[in-house]
Parts: sequence; C-alpha cells; structure tokens
Amino acid sequence: MLKGSARKHLRGLAHGLRPAVQVGKEGLTEAVVKAIDAAIEASELVKVQIAAERDERLEIAATIEQRLGCECVGTIGRMAILYRQHPDPDKRSVRLPD
Repeated sequence: MLKGSARKHLRGLAHGLRPAVQVGKEGLTEAVVKAIDAAIEASELVKVQIAAERDERLEIAATIEQRLGCECVGTIGRMAILYRQHPDPDKRSVRLPD
C-alpha cells in the first residue's frame, strides 16, 4: 500500500505518459490483461485507457489491481494510472520519495 505522497509523485510522473493499453468494448479480456502485465513489467508505471461507463471503469481498475498485483494510483476521466514496483532493484525505473 502506497502512501499519499508516493501516489501524488506517481501521478505527476504519469502526466506525460501516453496510454500503453486500451480496454475496449469487449472489456477486460485475457489478452488485454497480458498486455497490461507486459507494459507494467517493462516500465512499472503505465496509463490504461478504459472505454466504459464510470462505475464500470472503477470496477475494471479494481479487477486489474487484483489480478496483476499492481496499484491504481489515480484515475483521470477514462485513464487509470497503474504502478507495480519491479522485484529486481537494479531494474527499477521509478524512484519513490521517502
């Protein structure tokens, strides 16, 4: 669980990012989950665009968190910002504030 200051820092870092993956009309398919997992594995912090109604977007973001062991650090409109720290300290690209 991240602290509020870490979440704020990550949202700031994600500001300039483009969505790495898009969840379309079909919803959260296995292929989309694998694509999100690969994107998070590569860069730790990603934006995911979710094409669904508001309540459904929050539900999809929660499902992604649960299935991939990541955290949704913020949502902006149809975007969800997801973060998962890389297990190898040498491969971490995002530094969290202390």
